[in-house]
Parts: sequence; structure tokens; C-alpha cells
Amino acid sequence: MSQPASVKDKSYPQTVYRMVRILSSRFRKKRMNFFLQLFPWLSAETRVLDVGGTMHIWTFAPVKPKLTIVNIVPPEEPVSGAEWVVADGRNLPFADREFDIAFSNSVIEHVGTWEDQQAFAREIRRVAKYYFVQTPNKQFPFEMHLRTPLIHYLPRHWQKRLLRNFTVWGWFTRPHPARCEQRLNRLRLLNAKEMKALFPDASLLRERFLGLTKSLIAVRR
Repeated sequence: MSQPASVKDKSYPQTVYRMVRILSSRFRKKRMNFFLQLFPWLSAETRVLDVGGTMHIWTFAPVKPKLTIVNIVPPEEPVSGAEWVVADGRNLPFADREFDIAFSNSVIEHVGTWEDQQAFAREIRRVAKYYFVQTPNKQFPFEMHLRTPLIHYLPRHWQKRLLRNFTVWGWFTRPHPARCEQRLNRLRLLNAKEMKALFPDASLLRERFLGLTKSLIAVRR
């Protein structure tokens, strides 16, 4: 017996959402392996600052450094294996070059305006000798935060209208209009030119998927 249309309508976005989450986890694992290839000298004594992260991506690292995580919110549960500091990535409470490596994964696109992103980048460059900063590529056709292709190419006022009913994120979460507004205001994707401007002393590496640049990674090493 076939499912009612209402059940199908609900199950479809959830299935897509799960698939994207599985892919995201695979990308993070691959990204961590790439990070370890770039910094093969990483050890239990290496001082690493993760700006805006959580412990999740570090579960993919066979080598656990001396890790400090900075986030604007406290952890949901006690953290083992890292020091957690509640602070703003645009104004880090650390001395110059206090860390060996600053690491940031899919965070800089969420910090606010271009000026906020500049402040975030300056702090990354200030507090560590080396760094690894990844962000989704604005030119990639699939927007991972909204789980939807092409919508990020549209003008912002069109995105506001389409967000709730024409994105997988909107289907799955059924957000209030205020949350849609908040979601867009907290997302400013970057292209390669902007990443080079933010991190002029870095090499800009590209993470590819199906031959296209999915993510941009600024690395100083």
C-alpha cells in the first residue's frame, strides 16, 4: 500500500536532510585528514586553538593536540580533551602567537558583516604562528546551510521570500519569518578573492567535489 501524500511530503525533506548530514560528516573527516597532512608535526604537545568549533571534528583526529576551543556559547555537556573558552572570535582573549596553530572550520561565514569577517581574520592571524581556516565557496552551486542549490545566487530579498517554503532547510525546520531573517543575517559566504584579501599571508587551497570548488581553505604554515 502506498503512503499518503502528506507522509511522503514530510519524509522527502527529512531524507534529503539526512543525506546532506552524512555527506557533511564525510567532508569533515576528509578535511581533518587533509589538515593532518599539512601539519604532519602535530603532536599531543601542539597548542591548537579551534575558533568557533566543537569537539565533533576532533573525533576524526588520531592525534589529539593540546586543544583550546573558543565559542560564543558554553558547551552543551562537559568537554573532555579540550579547554573551552566562551569568547568572540573577533576579539580573542589571547596573546600574540600564543598558539602554534589556529583552526577554524565553517565559521567565518557566520560572524556577520565584511568588517566582522576582517576582525575575525585579523585575530586568527594574530594569535597563532600558523593557521587553517576553511569556509564554503560562494561560487559552489549547492548551499550547504540551506541544503538547497542555487538559492544563494539570488538577491537577498528574494532569498527571504523563498527561504521557508522553497529550501530543504525551510521544509525541515518550518522556521518563523524572524528566524529566516536571522539565518540570512548570520550568513555571508565568501569567494576566493575575498578569502585572499582576508588572509594575505596564506596559501589558498581548494576542496573539490565533482570537479567544482566546494570549499576554500586559507593556510599559513
